[in-house]
Amino acid sequence: MGKTDPVTIPVGADPEAVRRVLVLAHTRRSDARDVARSFVKELTAHGIVVRLLRAEAADLEIDPEAFDPAVELTDSETDASRGCELTVVIGGDGSILRAAEVTHKRLTPVLGVNLGHVGFLAEAEHEDVAATIEAIVGQRYTTEDRLTLDVRAFHGGELVYSTFAVNEASVEKAARERMLEVVVEIDDRPLSRWGCDGVVCATPTGSTAYNFSAGGPIVWPQVEALCIVPLSAHALFARPMVVAPSSVIAVEVLAGNQGAGVLWCDGRRSVDLPPGARIEVSRGLRPVRLVRLHEAPFADRLVAKFGLSVEGWRGSAERRREARTNGDEPA
Repeated sequence: MGKTDPVTIPVGADPEAVRRVLVLAHTRRSDARDVARSFVKELTAHGIVVRLLRAEAADLEIDPEAFDPAVELTDSETDASRGCELTVVIGGDGSILRAAEVTHKRLTPVLGVNLGHVGFLAEAEHEDVAATIEAIVGQRYTTEDRLTLDVRAFHGGELVYSTFAVNEASVEKAARERMLEVVVEIDDRPLSRWGCDGVVCATPTGSTAYNFSAGGPIVWPQVEALCIVPLSAHALFARPMVVAPSSVIAVEVLAGNQGAGVLWCDGRRSVDLPPGARIEVSRGLRPVRLVRLHEAPFADRLVAKFGLSVEGWRGSAERRREARTNGDEPA
């Protein structure tokens, strides 16, 4: 995770080989539709084949034959990114998580163009569309693999559900008026029993999402680890924890629960959990591959996305000299 590889055309590859880019958009938003049309127009103008989901092409009012090369349409979300060098997704973090689902099978790199509020997963803002298109055309970007979660739910010893998560898997109570009784296990050893609203298991990428809101730690993307955060637990030992990426986290919904639970993955996919269910969370076999246009430190991303105050920062003497030379010394 965190490894950055330059995107290049392999030695011996045909320089005239067809390039393909999958474009996904939050088509219920007019601004997303406008930006998506810009990408289709500009990428095809540079000879890049654009692929769209058929339903989204209809929302965008795109005539595939009106472009040269013609726009490709597909009905299959799970195979939409086959043969594509990257996927451009236009929207907020929810749209990017959806794109991760679409591309997960193929490990196609995802480039997020933010139209949302925070957009922590996005690499570009909507006002940077022209520069982003130039970077794609010139292949001036890198890719970064991020750790994911494989999530499995069992009942009666049988596997009843399996999926993956980019940000987090959370086990939550189904009824507002009832607590959920769970036992948490790490690497086949019981850790603690909690009466709680739920438990969040997060990746470093997801540490700035639900994990953050629940009081969990922010983990730098280069750190390989899994986070565990109890939600409103009635217990003496109920602190956020960070465990090894090789660990297997298990959450057992106690059989005596009067109410059921719910497993949520990335806030997008859910399954009901009856009393006695067991959820196992481990490092995903497939990472999510994010496109990077800049080499900005993660600390700068935190400051920008959360609007953190850094007034008064002076930095090291070397940084101060560099700032004076560039004429942008901080106050």
